[in-house]
Amino acid sequence: MIEVPQAFVRGTVAREGEPGRAWLATLPGVVADLLRRWECRPDGAGAAVLKVSFPHPGNVHEPDALAVWRGRGAVLLHARDDERFALLLERAPTTTLARAADDDELLAVAGRINRRLAVPAPPGPPRLRERAGAWAERLRTDEATLPHRLPRHVVDAAVATARELSPGQPDAGNILRADRGPWRAVDPKGYAGDPAYDGGTLLKTYAVHRAAAGELPQALHRAFDVFAEAATLDRERVRRWAQLHAVQAAFSGRRHGFRRARQGVRLDRLIAFADHLAEPLTAAESR
Repeated sequence: MIEVPQAFVRGTVAREGEPGRAWLATLPGVVADLLRRWECRPDGAGAAVLKVSFPHPGNVHEPDALAVWRGRGAVLLHARDDERFALLLERAPTTTLARAADDDELLAVAGRINRRLAVPAPPGPPRLRERAGAWAERLRTDEATLPHRLPRHVVDAAVATARELSPGQPDAGNILRADRGPWRAVDPKGYAGDPAYDGGTLLKTYAVHRAAAGELPQALHRAFDVFAEAATLDRERVRRWAQLHAVQAAFSGRRHGFRRARQGVRLDRLIAFADHLAEPLTAAESR
């Protein structure tokens, strides 16, 4: 029987509440059953990884995306159990691209993987264009009901992106070094549409790294150039998606907190950073 790490228990319960606690109680038995079914033995150094996710709507189409990619730019999917949100995946070393690459290499590799993952989507995964109306409505509601310092033109730009660039690409998620090739994507969310949407996700995360160096505006402009060229995407579409992500993060943090902080001074700092990020991304629109 496996032992569930306490940090994972605390994070799951904090995020999911009692449903998360109930799921955790079943997790050791589920893992033991899957190990038997897929003839796996836990030894810490095998060729595959067993992944069991909390049954959240955002995790439903992860195996669909991996099945379509078939290892092309992503980890291989060996087996799946959709009812229990379980996957048997190709093992990848834990060295992430963010740790192993300088800024330009990080952005260029991410762009090339984005291009490789831009394949015709299967019928199952939801289309981001179907979410556009809800995004725009949520932004206007948050603008009217939450205390914030975002200027009106910043929110207007995010709403315009939601309405005008509504198609979206399946989220490529994290990128880890893999033995089968230089890098592979892991943890896709399984949405279909505009590949530039992934650039917005990446650059929002990249900005956190660059902010510490005090060069955020310059670094962002360089990032758009490198990523968009490597991914063969329109630079302006990538920038607009990144701006939408930043505004959504600023409001979402006020409503729910972030994974890194649910309350307190750290949460306040993360919200302030999202606000700080959204404005230069919006200002770039007039450049």
